[in-house]
Amino acid sequence: MVGIRKAAGENLGVTFRVERGELVIARILHGGMVAQQGLLHVGDVIREVNGREVGSDPRALQDSLRHASGSVVLKILPSYQEPHPPRQVFVKCHFDYDPATDSLIPPKEAGLKFMAGDLLQIVNPPPPNWWQACHVEGGSAGLVPSQLLEEKRKAFVKRDGEVAPASGALCGSLSGKRKKRMMYLTTKNAEFDRHELLIYEEVARMPPFRRKTLVLIGAQGVGRRSLKNKLIMSDQARYGTTIPYTSRKPKESERDGQGYRFVPRAEMEADIKAGRYLEHGEYEGNLYGTRIDSIRAVLAAGKMCILDVNPQAVKVLRTAEFVPFVVFIEAPAPDRLRAMNRAALESGVATKQLTEADAQRTVEESSRIQRGYGHYFDLSLTNDDLERTFGRLREAMEHLRVQPQWVPVTWVY
Repeated sequence: MVGIRKAAGENLGVTFRVERGELVIARILHGGMVAQQGLLHVGDVIREVNGREVGSDPRALQDSLRHASGSVVLKILPSYQEPHPPRQVFVKCHFDYDPATDSLIPPKEAGLKFMAGDLLQIVNPPPPNWWQACHVEGGSAGLVPSQLLEEKRKAFVKRDGEVAPASGALCGSLSGKRKKRMMYLTTKNAEFDRHELLIYEEVARMPPFRRKTLVLIGAQGVGRRSLKNKLIMSDQARYGTTIPYTSRKPKESERDGQGYRFVPRAEMEADIKAGRYLEHGEYEGNLYGTRIDSIRAVLAAGKMCILDVNPQAVKVLRTAEFVPFVVFIEAPAPDRLRAMNRAALESGVATKQLTEADAQRTVEESSRIQRGYGHYFDLSLTNDDLERTFGRLREAMEHLRVQPQWVPVTWVY
């Protein structure tokens, strides 16, 4: 006989299943009332509640226990199972989940709601369809769909916000006109993006440490290059960037290593085929690209390498070798974008006036990138004021030195 005191409507934090016609405890939610008391265990058979037989309907038992108040006495047949300590597993969620709208979850009140980007501790991942989890910042545990269950649900559903390959700036100094007319490729293509299921990513908590690369992602014209240059000029001993490679002939005023690295086209094509380029493209018969080794050279010099790249390149960089901190520079509203452009024209920073259609395209491209690649972002900044955005970016860089960080577990083990 097990006695429990509870208020009407209070959830015990336990679910049941039918086994050989009897009601058996299927799960005990971590942090719930039953788990805290330690009087019931998974596998215990519930025979009676307050002297009344329970029958074989799990929902009826859940309802009667939820509405009961005061002293509740359960008659059980113990399982005598020794409890196992939960394994420490933490995940970053890449989708929103609301148990109230889930038709598959057994009791909806046992579910745990979360949003994309939330960090969860998985208390007991072995069951195939439902895991127990709790938010890292605290709170009671609840049920969430397992990786397997969510994969089954999403496998044949077209992802919202598929992003087609789009032109973007290389890490070098191409003019705006060239950027608009140039299609960039990466060693990972958009076909992979279309079939990537965004569910959970296992992460680990690390003490403060310096990231090796800072990756700025955003639509063309949102100010990534300005932010990159300002950050490098603010501390040239700490920050650096790559020099793009090209197969074109140098002009009379150009020197190799100043603005560009000039290499024969055959050599560049061979290196592209061998996967030595992070991204590359062709303009007016000449190849342009960013070699992965040029990133390594900046790191070898003891500097953090700042890159403004095509979003698809993030998958290549997101490894233990490059340990990137990925910042999304979001476009402000079209009116604000045009106002910033007018100010840049007046100060001589910009040379081309942004039309209303141009501003709208930039905002739409920004939204597509956010939908398609948002799961890679460590930070999002809306660039509605260059100086203020630069200040927030520098502040984020300083926080990395003093605050613990959640990173993909593959970077650690």
